[in-house]
Amino acid sequence: MRVLAIVHQADAGPGVFAEAVVAAGHVLDQWLLPEVAEPPADPHRYDAVLTLGGAINADQRERHAWLAEEDRLLGELIERGTPLLGLCLGGQLVAGAAGAAVRRVRRPEIGWHRVELTGEGRHDPLLAPLAPSFEAFQWHSYEFPLPAGAVPLAESDVCLQAARIGERAWAVQFHPEVSAADAASWIEDYRSDPDAVRIGVDPTALGVETEAKIPAFNQLGRDLCARWLEQAG
Repeated sequence: MRVLAIVHQADAGPGVFAEAVVAAGHVLDQWLLPEVAEPPADPHRYDAVLTLGGAINADQRERHAWLAEEDRLLGELIERGTPLLGLCLGGQLVAGAAGAAVRRVRRPEIGWHRVELTGEGRHDPLLAPLAPSFEAFQWHSYEFPLPAGAVPLAESDVCLQAARIGERAWAVQFHPEVSAADAASWIEDYRSDPDAVRIGVDPTALGVETEAKIPAFNQLGRDLCARWLEQAG
C-alpha cells in the first residue's frame, strides 16, 4: 500500500508509525503541509492517510490558512471511505471534518495519563487489545466531542480519547506515534507552550518518567499502527 502522512511540524512526524509502515512492506510519503503547498501525489490515490499532531490549534484558521485546505481534504476522504487516522491535532481535525466542534479542554493533559476503553472500544479492531485501560503520552489543550453518528472508543478523566467515524476513519487524542526523540524535544521546549508553563510541567521529572515508559509505549504504537494497516488493506 501507499500511505500518506500529513505532517504539521518537523518534530511531530509519524515517529514509530513510520517504522510500522515500512516493517509491513508498505510505502510512506510525508507531506509537511504548512511548508509545502503541494502533496507528493494526489491524496485521493493513497490507500490510507495519516494526519499528525502539532503545536497549533484547530481553531487558528485565520493564522494558518492551510487548515481550511486540510479540513476540505479530510472531509472528502471521510466521504470516500479512505482509511484515515488522525492523532492529537490530526484527531481533532478528523473529528472536525466529521462535524464536531473542537474546543479547549477543561484541563490540559501533558505527560502520562490513564486512558480507559469504552464498551465499544473493547470490540474495536484498533483499540480492543489495549483493554481495559492503558497509560498514554499526551500533549494537548484542545479536545474533540463525539461527531454525530461516531462511536466513542476511549476516554480519560478529562475528555474523549478516541472515536471511530464510519467504518474506516479514526480520531485519536493521545500520541501513540511519538518517538522517544520527539517526546524529548517537546519536553525540552515545554516553555513554548503557555499551558505547559501555567500548569507547572516539571521537565526534569517528565523527562525521567518518559525515558522509562517510552519503550513499551512505542511498541504499543507500532502494534496499533499495524492493526490500522491491516484494516486498510
